[in-house]
Amino acid sequence: MNNLRRNPMLPIILIFVLMAVNSLMRGGYSNPMDWIMEKILILPGILIGLSFHEFGHAYVSTKLGDPTPKLQGRVTINPLAHIDPVGMVCLLFAGFGWGIPVEINPSYYKNRRQGEIMVGFAGVAMNLILAIVFSLLVRVATMVYPVMGPDVGSIVYQILINVVAINVVLMVFNLLPVPPLDGFGIVTNLFHLEKYSWYQQYYQWGYFILIFLVLLGVVSAILGPVTTFIMTLLSPLMGM
Repeated sequence: MNNLRRNPMLPIILIFVLMAVNSLMRGGYSNPMDWIMEKILILPGILIGLSFHEFGHAYVSTKLGDPTPKLQGRVTINPLAHIDPVGMVCLLFAGFGWGIPVEINPSYYKNRRQGEIMVGFAGVAMNLILAIVFSLLVRVATMVYPVMGPDVGSIVYQILINVVAINVVLMVFNLLPVPPLDGFGIVTNLFHLEKYSWYQQYYQWGYFILIFLVLLGVVSAILGPVTTFIMTLLSPLMGM
């Protein structure tokens, strides 16, 4: 623990290495050109999903009377305000990353517990809205596909599908009740978890617990079926 305090980048480097090795063992880098093309096609979805997710937190907190997000320049959809360079590199190379969390001050809320729940839901709500909007854009893209031509049309179509899928994944992932994810904050406020003796310990080690669950495939086992189910619900909007 003392080593982690002296070198705060150590856990981040460790996480990156573990996730990269995990991806390598699964054949993630077996074809470099395919890997590069895949990342190019999912990058717009990542930038849009993370930026709007954090914007949602900042916007709602501001509307509830908290000036902190606005003072820090977070009430914007500009990716530069929300993307963590290290988190982005980890996301692209290791399949697991993060944006810059929005700092809030719940003491400004009239009802602190209710306000924190609203702010917690705001990020995933933005991802849901984006998934619905881009599902409709997928439908539009299929109608104008002949005009764009097969090459351009195929690329645009795949990017739009990726935006939908990434936002669905972000929504489901962030609802998991593990710190530092939104789901844990929501559950904490709904059930007053802070009153239990194990709360602080669980919160302190939550990030490492989350990584451990990712490496074990537990997170994938949850995300896979739930994401597929939601994508199935959205398929009529996409014209599928």
